[in-house]
Amino acid sequence: MRVNRYIGSSVERLEDRRFLRGKGAYVADLSCPGLLHAVILRSSVAHGRLRSIDVAAALALPGVRAVISAAEISSPVPRIPIRLQPLPVLEPYHQPVIAETKVRYVGEPIAVVLADGAAIAEDALDAIRVDIERLPPMADWRTAAKGEALLFEETGTNLAIKYTAAKGDPDQAWARADYVRRERFAVQRHTAVMMEPRGVLAAWDAAHGRLTVSGASKVPFFNRRILAAQMGLAEDAVDMVENDVGGGFGVRGEFYPEDFLIPFAARFTGRPVKWIEDRREHLTAANHAREAECELQIACRYDGTILALAGDVHVDVGAYNRTNGMVGARNIAQFLSGPYRIPEIRIEASLLLTNKTPVGTYRGPGRFEADFFRERLLDIVARDLGIDRVEFRRRNLLTAAEMPYSIATITPYEHKDAFDSGDYRLTLDRCLQEIGWAENSKLQGKLVDGRYHGLGIGCFIEGSAAGPRENARLVLEPDGTFSVFVGSSAVGQGLETAFAQIAADALEMPMDRIRGVFHGSTAFVREGFGSFHSRAVVMGGSAILLAAQSLRRAVRAAAARHFGCEPREVELVEGRLAAAPDGRSVSFAELAGDGISTEESFANSRHAYSYGAHAAHVAVDPRTGDVEVVDYVAVEDVGRIINPMLLKGQIVGAIVQGLGGALSEHLVYDGEGQLLTGSLADYLLPTASDFPRIRAVVTETYPSPINPLGAKGAGEGGVVPVGGVIANAVASALAPLNIQPHELPLSPLRIWQLIETARAAQSRQTGRSR
Repeated sequence: MRVNRYIGSSVERLEDRRFLRGKGAYVADLSCPGLLHAVILRSSVAHGRLRSIDVAAALALPGVRAVISAAEISSPVPRIPIRLQPLPVLEPYHQPVIAETKVRYVGEPIAVVLADGAAIAEDALDAIRVDIERLPPMADWRTAAKGEALLFEETGTNLAIKYTAAKGDPDQAWARADYVRRERFAVQRHTAVMMEPRGVLAAWDAAHGRLTVSGASKVPFFNRRILAAQMGLAEDAVDMVENDVGGGFGVRGEFYPEDFLIPFAARFTGRPVKWIEDRREHLTAANHAREAECELQIACRYDGTILALAGDVHVDVGAYNRTNGMVGARNIAQFLSGPYRIPEIRIEASLLLTNKTPVGTYRGPGRFEADFFRERLLDIVARDLGIDRVEFRRRNLLTAAEMPYSIATITPYEHKDAFDSGDYRLTLDRCLQEIGWAENSKLQGKLVDGRYHGLGIGCFIEGSAAGPRENARLVLEPDGTFSVFVGSSAVGQGLETAFAQIAADALEMPMDRIRGVFHGSTAFVREGFGSFHSRAVVMGGSAILLAAQSLRRAVRAAAARHFGCEPREVELVEGRLAAAPDGRSVSFAELAGDGISTEESFANSRHAYSYGAHAAHVAVDPRTGDVEVVDYVAVEDVGRIINPMLLKGQIVGAIVQGLGGALSEHLVYDGEGQLLTGSLADYLLPTASDFPRIRAVVTETYPSPINPLGAKGAGEGGVVPVGGVIANAVASALAPLNIQPHELPLSPLRIWQLIETARAAQSRQTGRSR
């Protein structure tokens, strides 16, 4: 028996063999005969009526083969539907694949130039003349809420939808509470900025009426369904091919306008077409995320028991409701209570349309924002009540005896949910131990070598395992090896390695007998749902377990036919199938001629919840506002660990993204709806040297009861609590100045301004005292 020989082991990434040898295949690497290059003309106006487009001069340039605008696409122009939890009320705000009568954000596609080379197409953009009647821009949610101008006049409002998360009756709690506090917090707009920008290559086979699209990732089956409907094709006439990707993080792989425009261009011209996004396009046109502001009210007893949490959240969702753009706001509302025992909850989240790039999901959508809001509030409350902030959290964290624990119900859509398993105090205690809280907390607020030191703590949950199901197919190959085909997608998370480990254990085979894990592309399995919501291991891994069980039954049955015995008499012995008791054996290769393969689906309607705690030690320079992260520790319980090395890498990478969001990254717009941080010279990403000491500790104390692996997703937990933890650490460091951060990012300028304001207030107070 080889059960669990590989699961739980730090197997090195199988994917890295090809990457380190330069054999990765990204969309930009692809080419084919007759290839045309696409470049997209994007609106330079945030809000306006599109009067006319003159492309004659562009078409006259040598090497330009076509220019496609709304006029070349059959009316009405296709719109992009919502992928996650669609509702009729959202339909008026779906994005058209190209501007037809109006532009609503800087970066919206207006035309596509197709030329023999990308440089030729770029030159042709300057020759296109576009006439846009400017309309009043709405560059923030407050302006949009006034309704003085409308993005969609026919709806009469800029409020796309309002979500409510409710549990119990908070109104009853305020009167019996010993303490009530209300605070405002805000998180800035930022995004993933993957190392590799997006890209699409499409080829049309007119003879067979087939379309092949390379560059699919995340949810290729769903995107195929959309594209086939938009182009009037049967689903099985479209092949979506997944290539290697340089990061996804929720932003890559959703259906964007380019995912229609490039395949349409291939059919329109009869030639293959490739489009590769440049960095400015990525910052301007790919999904943004995070921008939200809230006012929260909390009620407690004097002993620190939380009675109720309520509040209003306003989320700037940009110009359209994209495929998953509602998720962040929904998650803010539903998960503001986090891992704590809060019996009465009412959170309302309003989604306002503005003249900015539409939002989507970015690693830990909504939870990053919610954790910043909540964990900052808890520190403030603990200080008011005179309770140690760690003890305050411990008193309210959920215990194993309370599982499953129902959380707030979200409406509309009537989504109910419950945490599945865990004792949330255990990871808090481990985190305190790892960072040396008892000793290092003596430094809090101390000025050492010209810098203030402080520690921050925060607790979190990470949801995973979104259904409804996932598929896996296992094939016995002629040489006796096994191929694994899955509906999950690889977005850089080490999927091939983790799935090979699961398959090897399930088949009781050495890993070198797993020929390969083939993922994402629509030709591999009959149905697939992709990788999002930290679902790949829980859903795809469980599907592999089921398919492996079926395959083992199938090979036993084939061996029994070979031996002329019953399947129960066949045993696996040293990599061969043997008949008991006579000891005759047959190799897997000898049975492969029977064409043995199995495909199974794992269905699930519940979520698995990882949980944990993070702590940070920071040093703040009051002269410059610079925040150095001296030490950072993350502890997370993931139910069952498949590969500790992959898991820790996921957590550390996510923490770095969270630190970027907490300290520097900011998509800034002016009042005219123009993006001011449209290059990496202005949009400040963290570098490898910025955060040298980050440690991840992983545990598996409480397996999930909702799947046969007992696993919980862990691709996003590393980012979720970072904003709150860093802000709490900064507040701790600057406690002598009575500074309480309420907004992200905590950039050097913002910290410096907070310090100067605090010092000025202290000077005024000192002057009055005299």
